[in-house]
Amino acid sequence: MELELRGGVRAAPVAGRTPAERQALRWAPDPRERTADPAHIARTARELEEDGLDSALVVQSSSWPDPWAVAGWALAATTRLRIAAAHRIGTTSPTAAARTLATLDRLSGGRISAHLIIGSSDADVARDGDTLPKAERYRRADEYLSLLTRYLAAEEDLDHHGEYYTVRAARSGLRPAPGGELLSFGGSSPAGVDLAARYAQVYAVPPRPLPDTRLRIAEVRAAAARHGRTLRIWRHVTVVLADTDSAAQQHLRRLRRDALRLTSGPDAARHLDAVALDRDRERGTADPAAAQAQVAAYVRRSLAGAYTGSPDTVAARIALLRSAGVDIVQLDLPVETDHDRALRRALVARLRDPLPPRRAW
Repeated sequence: MELELRGGVRAAPVAGRTPAERQALRWAPDPRERTADPAHIARTARELEEDGLDSALVVQSSSWPDPWAVAGWALAATTRLRIAAAHRIGTTSPTAAARTLATLDRLSGGRISAHLIIGSSDADVARDGDTLPKAERYRRADEYLSLLTRYLAAEEDLDHHGEYYTVRAARSGLRPAPGGELLSFGGSSPAGVDLAARYAQVYAVPPRPLPDTRLRIAEVRAAAARHGRTLRIWRHVTVVLADTDSAAQQHLRRLRRDALRLTSGPDAARHLDAVALDRDRERGTADPAAAQAQVAAYVRRSLAGAYTGSPDTVAARIALLRSAGVDIVQLDLPVETDHDRALRRALVARLRDPLPPRRAW
């Protein structure tokens, strides 16, 4: 099967007054403020489709636009692009989420899926009224997914009396088209791997070195096999492209420098309030007395593992992921100019070659 190439659709442009500022701020903590820009959503989705990508992710946070609505707008603007909409378990009932998924599946001709998340920040899930601790959120997710999948398959009224959900005489009036990939999951804990193995069709491995990626793929596929199931593997890749490897390294340094400068200026407070920094604070990896240093650490971490180089060089690195068993590669790269798009199209073309060139890095 051909490698699936995935991008992302944001509800609105990255903050920044110029293309260069938006390129840099793509690697800074996202502010909690984000509007919904219909023209930006449609344009981004169409450009991904035109440039040869197969699918796109729409992300979720407690203060951002609804991912189902953003996904529907992107699907309506395209004819081929598939959309994975992040869906945090616990924000709605499983039967309501199932109908939303089935509706978008039918309206789009089978181009929607739900990327299931538990919520890595206790503070952020609490903003939507979910106060369960993370371990209990995983336990609830098991019941949620069991009910969601049974409900979509039910031909007769369904009753369910569980720990977290109770439904009576439930039956959906529509179902997704058969054979599609409806659910993906990316939890890296043993509980997360188990949920993916039992319910998902796609598993998102964390961005780790290649040997760790191979081990995680083997682990999750073995877990799925114990349930008589198979999983496709999705891997996120941060990408910094330029015409040559040396130019790409210079671009990387410029992005890091500009992001650090812009996040320490007049808008610094917006970035300090980011959900991504909530996670750092809860994990004890941030010093509350050094908030600006926390933002700087986030910027450096965002770019630390970037696949940096010309389209040929980056394609060679991604080819190694394919050989490790990755089926879906999400290309995380800011596209703000015509030259950015030309580089992305060149990378996609290299990745469509049967044997992309292999180079050292």
